Amino acid sequence: MIVSDMLYFDTSALLPYYREEPTSRMINDLLGSVEPPVLISDLSRVEFFSAVARWVRMHEIEESQAGLVENAFLEDIRSGLFVSRPIKTAHYRQSERWLCSRKSSLRTLDSLHLACCLHQGAEMVTCDHLLHKAAESFGVQSRLVSFSRIDDPE
Repeated sequence: MIVSDMLYFDTSALLPYYREEPTSRMINDLLGSVEPPVLISDLSRVEFFSAVARWVRMHEIEESQAGLVENAFLEDIRSGLFVSRPIKTAHYRQSERWLCSRKSSLRTLDSLHLACCLHQGAEMVTCDHLLHKAAESFGVQSRLVSFSRIDDPE
């Protein structure tokens, strides 16, 4: 496995930067320790806005807070902290190959994140245990950011 200087954040790693979650401190520390830009994909952008909309629907945040979160995210893209890469046909084909192999519990959108990461030659940063395991099984460098409690099964 080739070690990459470039990081790719999937949505599970991106969201804790904008809302307090158990992994927020670790994500903040990681972002503070790397040289920008950090890669995301156009899929990350769509999933980000979907999550913010869900937070409002579930009454986890107010509409005004949603606007602030969205503006902060867009400003981080404008400032160059995050650089968004498109999902291309090659990513869909790679996803298909992995899914057809039936060697992991990889889900559709996660397979696209993983394919985009692979094609960018980046290291995946995720808070999703299943995506991390899939990345490892397919030889994609991955870093799991996880908050472990004593009563966690892993």
